[in-house]
Amino acid sequence: MTAVSTTPTQSQSPWKEPALWLRLLTGWHLLLVLLGAGSLVYLWTNGSEAVADWLRYVLTGLLLLLIVGSGTAVYHIGQRNHRGRVLSLVINYLGFIFSLVASTHLLNLFVGIDSLANNFGRGVPFLGLAVAGYFVASYADRYEYKPQMQRQLRQAGKWIAIVAAVGFLFAVRIVAGLQATVARLDNLVVITAVFAIPLFATFIWAMWRRPMADTFGASNAHGEMLNGWLFLSPNLLGFLIFFAGPLMLSLYVSFTNWDAFGTQDWVGTRNYAGLLNLTIAPLDAPDQLANQAIDVTTYSELTRFTIFGRSYIVGAEDRLFWIALRNTIQFALLAVPLSVIPALFLANLLNSKIPGMTFFRAVYFLPSVAAVVGIALVWQWLFNSTVGYINYFITLSIDFLNSLGGPGQITDPQIRWLSSSNTALLAVIIMSAWQWTGFNTVLFLAGLQNIPKELYEAATVDGATPWQKFFRVTLPLLAPTTFFVLTTAVIQSMQVFEQVFILIPTNPAGPNNSTLTIVLYLYQKGFQRFEQGYASAIAWVLFLLIFAVTLYQFQRQRKGGSTYDI
Repeated sequence: MTAVSTTPTQSQSPWKEPALWLRLLTGWHLLLVLLGAGSLVYLWTNGSEAVADWLRYVLTGLLLLLIVGSGTAVYHIGQRNHRGRVLSLVINYLGFIFSLVASTHLLNLFVGIDSLANNFGRGVPFLGLAVAGYFVASYADRYEYKPQMQRQLRQAGKWIAIVAAVGFLFAVRIVAGLQATVARLDNLVVITAVFAIPLFATFIWAMWRRPMADTFGASNAHGEMLNGWLFLSPNLLGFLIFFAGPLMLSLYVSFTNWDAFGTQDWVGTRNYAGLLNLTIAPLDAPDQLANQAIDVTTYSELTRFTIFGRSYIVGAEDRLFWIALRNTIQFALLAVPLSVIPALFLANLLNSKIPGMTFFRAVYFLPSVAAVVGIALVWQWLFNSTVGYINYFITLSIDFLNSLGGPGQITDPQIRWLSSSNTALLAVIIMSAWQWTGFNTVLFLAGLQNIPKELYEAATVDGATPWQKFFRVTLPLLAPTTFFVLTTAVIQSMQVFEQVFILIPTNPAGPNNSTLTIVLYLYQKGFQRFEQGYASAIAWVLFLLIFAVTLYQFQRQRKGGSTYDI
């Protein structure tokens, strides 16, 4: 009688069968639904006082997504629908990431990494020993015709590397770190977060396998889609967590009076009203006192004007915001042309085939990559009213003109660039335009090099002058680049902060608030006076302003077609 082998094959193993994993996945997602519902009930009953209001709302949204997503996944898994597979993968992947991050925080692993870095020097000799083991193993390749010697050398190299690895771990005190980590497993929350990691990872592996994909009728297109989302997920999660999440949080905070510590009362649109409220009242005389025309307990005088022989006073509930807005607009109106127009002509010059142009391209681009702090400190010295080179050259020029003689002598103004309200903002504009010109030049240069040379040759044949070529060929074909440069320059100018903050360190707002910008005012409100709600409202007003300007530029570009007037 022939003996029949009873060794189980791969197909006979129950852990390889998709049906078992389908039941496990269904039960797992049902468990997640129950856990999510229980956590939601606890959050709004016993745990409502343990977390802030905004965090409770965020956690509520996440738990609702978990409940709905897992419930939908159960339905589609039962129907063998590919949507169930996708939902299961997404939920388990996000659960794995969340559990990993939570465990890292709860186990104080970041502190352990710091401790490892402090003790790393003790393990460096063992790393050198590991390198020696690698060289010993690689030296075995020289004994190709001596197999025994080759094996011995490879074994020796392997054991040297193992001893080095063990020695390195003991040298950096990994045992003490593991003991401290295990000691942190002292409550249910930490244990749950740690053991959730392998659970989520297991179900990701199970659903990702080829047999499970075939069970759900997955095609190659489905596999390519999942792979694409997997590669995009780090960037997408980073965007959601570090950009979209804080953005939505700041929108919520802008409707509160949060002081960054405890107080967080809902005030509705009160912050926005305080920012934007204005009042206009007629004056009996141009020099009439403000308290005789407006309620000075609520409004501060912003400006006065006369029209059709009648004088008016404008009062603002937040006078500093309107001053900051005025300074920001003035900065943009001057800094953008001063950084874009010279960049356009510099790019045309650098686009020529004159020897040494590569060197000059690098020179013009250097200010764009240099640190703002260093640049501001250099310009702070140049703007010095007594020892600065700018005033020095102005003095030399005036002395030279006076030496030539004439109807009158020119008086040296001795400009106090950073301490006068008339020139402080201009000084910031000059420095910023100088810094941004190089970057804009590189962008224009890239656009110029994409223009076909044949068009210039045809224009030359038609008798066009250099200026005609510039206005009739270069500018129209450079319209997309010009649009991009103008858009980025406007956005950058509306968000100016570092230049002002460093150039005038003792008083960034400048004399008589002449250099107070919106972002600087936001910083003062949010991080010096701890009015986070009000600062968030300022940020959203600035966002809407930039959005409106950018949208206008997009509409203008679209209507202009292939041309763009600079």
